[in-house]
Amino acid sequence: MPCRVIQRPEGPKDLIRRPAEPNNLLYSQQLVLRRVASTVDRRQLKTEERPVLEVPALSATQRLVELPSLQLRDARDGREPRLSTSVRVGLREGVLFVRFDARDAGVVATLTERDGPLWTEDVVEVFLSPEDPSRVYYEFEVNPLGALFDARVDSPDLSRATMKVEPAWTCPGFSARVRHGPATWSALLRIPLSPMTPAPISSLWRANFYRVDRGNPDEYSAWSPIFTDPPDFHVPERFGFLSLGTLSS
Repeated sequence: MPCRVIQRPEGPKDLIRRPAEPNNLLYSQQLVLRRVASTVDRRQLKTEERPVLEVPALSATQRLVELPSLQLRDARDGREPRLSTSVRVGLREGVLFVRFDARDAGVVATLTERDGPLWTEDVVEVFLSPEDPSRVYYEFEVNPLGALFDARVDSPDLSRATMKVEPAWTCPGFSARVRHGPATWSALLRIPLSPMTPAPISSLWRANFYRVDRGNPDEYSAWSPIFTDPPDFHVPERFGFLSLGTLSS
């Protein structure tokens, strides 16, 4: 089923609202909406370095906005995207905090239910894995209305063709706060790490940060670009590395 694109408003940057899609569109629809060519340029995957981020341990009063930011790039070719997105990441007491600050000409968002097909509209996403290679990883999303999505992904062959997504999986304590400003929106995600791995929590994780902006044209941004067109976020080999600061319980 093709994705239904909602045109951006010409006037003020208001949220576009339409009735939410029924739940039966959940992940069965994703496999259609996000289907891409099954072959990936393996030579490019091998030559393009994966980014590494040193994630600091935050003090009780430290704010993410005080940290230096990283910039997302065009997921298809690594170029500077039309709309900039900065990301800041920190760790406090076993919880990963991820802040997105996104420039936007007009937000496309209507979905409000938990685990709805948020990727069909504007959304930011975090993929995390305690494994390398990432045959099991976890997907976290929030849209401009604050709707949440989380799922476990089993990818035994590191390929979309054989991956299995479990949207019924829920991460206890996962939450997000969303704010809007002039031509911008931001999201702060709170992601506990312990539900994804037995103790002790590893200090090295695979990860990627993504943004989907629906418009004319749609834009897909990533911390570690995928180098596929159309872009496919489910390429674990393209995940970068997070080196976590001192963990405390």
